Amino acid sequence: MNASSKTIVVAGGARTPIGHLSRSLAGLTADALLVDALVATLERSRLPKDAVDGVIAGWVGQGFQAPNIARVAALRAGLPERVQSVTVQNNCVSSIESIAAAARFILAGEGELYLAGGTEVMSRLPYTIDGSRAAKALRSLDTVKAKWGELLTTPDVSVVDAMEAGLTDPVEKINMAGTAEVCAQMYGIGRDEQDAYARESFRRSLAGWKSGFYDTHVVPVTRGGQAVLDKDEYPFLREDLVEKPQMFAKAPVLFDNSAYSLKDFYRDYGRHVEGKSYQEGMKGSVTLFNSCGRSDGAAAVIVTTAEKAKALGLEVLAEIKGWGFVGNNPAHMGVAPALAAPVALQRAGVSFDALDQIELHEPFAATVLSIFKLGKDKFGHDWAAKNASGALNPNGGSIAVGHPLGATGARLMLNLVHALKKNPKGRYGLLAACAGGGMGGALVVERR
Repeated sequence: MNASSKTIVVAGGARTPIGHLSRSLAGLTADALLVDALVATLERSRLPKDAVDGVIAGWVGQGFQAPNIARVAALRAGLPERVQSVTVQNNCVSSIESIAAAARFILAGEGELYLAGGTEVMSRLPYTIDGSRAAKALRSLDTVKAKWGELLTTPDVSVVDAMEAGLTDPVEKINMAGTAEVCAQMYGIGRDEQDAYARESFRRSLAGWKSGFYDTHVVPVTRGGQAVLDKDEYPFLREDLVEKPQMFAKAPVLFDNSAYSLKDFYRDYGRHVEGKSYQEGMKGSVTLFNSCGRSDGAAAVIVTTAEKAKALGLEVLAEIKGWGFVGNNPAHMGVAPALAAPVALQRAGVSFDALDQIELHEPFAATVLSIFKLGKDKFGHDWAAKNASGALNPNGGSIAVGHPLGATGARLMLNLVHALKKNPKGRYGLLAACAGGGMGGALVVERR
């Protein structure tokens, strides 16, 4: 084994605009969008294809139309056949994992330059037929077609929405929105506070687009010479939320309505709300407007050594100083970044107070605001002060931009390194995200 100590850097990258569920990018496949991100990264950095040793890509909704999507996209992007290709599935931290994996491969001596990122087209997550092929109705495709009308009533066969199944933790039997309400109840995060945070995410995202920040690394998706999507879709679909914040009140509360009350929620999930029990008059708080959208998009960055970047004439945006992945209770998954950040910071030798920029994934305003409380109480990390100063998510976050599951980590990295570049005093940056199943990932960089 040829393991060695090397300076690992991010030396360029690009992403597609993020499309909202069932809208502009819904007709494209996850591998096609990943190709777009890889090609844009190569072209923008003027990176020779033969300099690439491998592609590592996160993809949560893995399907068989592109087995090992990293390999499929690498070949379709015109990279050499010899390139190493690995697809990663670690839910919403998948492309943080892919970036860390690229660094690990380099440190292990497997290669010197990797394209790392991720992709997702939630608009194409399938409805699946679940059951054993031993069942008579599932013996073959011809049998399935012939007995199509009987499948819904066949005892050992079920038709499943892969999206909803994938967003539900199979261990604790709670969906991701439910984990946000658990956190809101545990940490006392009210709806007004969540709505205000969400509105600011939209405001910052729109301002980022209007100031030209996103032009630094977002490349339009085109087909046949025509633009399919040239900017993130959801912030502009919900632009009125910034000017008319009263619209937030129109969104129904997910777990406090006539069909399913907060009392019902406590009956089903109250065991996870540590230190509290249901009391009459308590209110639910999580809505679609203070949660991230379901999305389509892809992103990639160049991970290499400082020496290789210099030899190739690449722009070094930041050095990767350290990372950390930490698990927690799946029902509390949203606060996992508060647990992963200290690990990454300790390994990087950087204090939280020294951070000049932070990019924090926003699955729900409830979980972000819970991180603010937990992070300060347990570790003395004042996330709220970073947010108030504009150091945290200055150009908006996932609530506004969207959340293409496997691509979000790489999107965070692109936001982070370009925010550091824009900040004349910026030196250290942190990105962090939670993931279904109770996983948190964080990564620290230093501007070079």
